[in-house]
Parts: sequence; C-alpha cells; structure tokens
Amino acid sequence: MSITTGDFRAKITASTLLERKQRQEIITCLTAYDYAGARLVDEAGIDIVLVGDSLAQVMLGYENTLPVTMHEMLHHTRAVRRGVKRAFLVADMPFASYHVSQRESLRNAARFIKDAGAEAVKIEGGEKRARLVQRIVEAEIPVVGHIGLTPQSVHAMGGYKVQGKTLAAVEQLMHDAIALERAGACCIVLEGIPREVASMITHELEIPTIGIGAGPECDGQVLVYHDLLGLTFAPPAKFVRQYADVGTVISNALTAFKNDVKSGAYPADAESYHLPKETLSALQTIAERKHAVQL
Repeated sequence: MSITTGDFRAKITASTLLERKQRQEIITCLTAYDYAGARLVDEAGIDIVLVGDSLAQVMLGYENTLPVTMHEMLHHTRAVRRGVKRAFLVADMPFASYHVSQRESLRNAARFIKDAGAEAVKIEGGEKRARLVQRIVEAEIPVVGHIGLTPQSVHAMGGYKVQGKTLAAVEQLMHDAIALERAGACCIVLEGIPREVASMITHELEIPTIGIGAGPECDGQVLVYHDLLGLTFAPPAKFVRQYADVGTVISNALTAFKNDVKSGAYPADAESYHLPKETLSALQTIAERKHAVQL
C-alpha cells in the first residue's frame, strides 16, 4: 500500500475512506475523548477520530468498557466534536445501548448524530448485528463494524483473547465481515486477530478494514490515544507502539511545581501582578500618615 497522497485539508467522509481503499492509500485513526486531544489529533492530519468506549478505562477509571453509559459517551463526543474540523468523527455505541430492541438501538444511534455531532457510530459484533446495521444505515447513519476481539464481549469470551485461531473461527470471522459489508457498514475494525486472517478479510472486502492488533495488511490502523502517548497505568498490549512517554513528562512537571511552591520559588516576582505606581505611592502616603499619628 502507498502512503496517503490526498489533500491534507479536505474533509474526510465515509466516501473518502472508500476511495482510499480503492486507491490503496493507508487510513489513519486514533481515539480522542476531549476537546484538547481532539484538536491535536485532527490537526495532525489523522483521518478518523474515534470517541471510543475505551474512555471508560482511560478517562473514567472503570475496569473495562462495560459500565460506560450513553450519557457519558454523548458528553465526550460533544467535546470531541468541538475540536474536530477535518477528520471523520465516529462514536462507539456503549454496551447495552444496541442490545435490546432495534427501535431503541436506532434511537440511541441517532442521538450520537443529532445531539453529539458524530458522523458515524461503531457497533461491535458480526452476523448477529447485520440486520441492526442495515436498519441504522437505512436511517442515513453511517456504521462502522467491529469484529474479532470485541471488548464489550469480554465476559462471553473469557477475557481479552486473540480471536480467529481455528479454521472454524476464521470462517466465522469471514462470514461476519461479509455480513457487515452487505448490511451497509462503511468500514470494519478488526481487533485482536491473526495477521493472516486480517489480510484475507481485507482482500475479500470492498470496504476498508481498520486494524488494531491485526497486522499491517489492513487498510488502516487505529490506536488508543493514551496508549500511544504512554498515559496508561497498565502494561500495554502486544500491538501497542508507544510513541512518547508523556506520562513521565507530566509526572515530572507536577513534582517540579510542588517543589517550587513549597520552596517559595513559585510564583516569582515576574509572575506576579503589581499596582500602578500612582496607586502604590498613594498607599505608601496613607501608611506614612497612619504611622505618624501613632507616634
């Protein structure tokens, strides 16, 4: 695959992503959860900004993605929307927001578009979600699929385990991918599956695949913002490449601030405001008069 050669400033849409696949241009994707992070990701020229339900862990301190609510996801999506101008903005539908009825699921999907400004929603699951994906797409809402290691199924899977290791599992993943494409998904995230399987799926589909722990043959790659920057408190997964140790930079800065405050080095005179000379002179005159009276 070649590197991206399109207009850096052009707005990314679902159609853009399909064109990238057809031209064999790599797609980039990162998560973002707030205004500042979203601006940095967008201004770096990343193609897709995903408000991932991973915010449950990296922003809210939950043990996994399951507890995060619609209210929390919408809140963070709104913040990210205000920081994104160019990238295609996708929001994760949280656990239990699309598992009950199609009517309620469609309503929740629409809230991400109408109330929070997302341009697509992401749903975990393959064949069993195909009809729902079709219904949401029929409502003019782009859908990103997600198969392989699906974190919302952590209990059903018995933990965060690589998927697609047997012939039967590989066949099911292929069925899942094709079902999502036929249902109208605009692209599919492939997570935690063998490189060879991801390559097969990518070559089979006409829509783009976005890999995370799925090898380099996918049409694009995604990482969690905090993982990339070293802002997590747990050992990273095998597929994570840490591009900076921002956590250590922040920790050192916080310690330096504490030490400067305790020693009196902060704030310095240059970091303090001063009275105008006229006001200061008047106060000194008043103080001198009071002192004279006391004498």
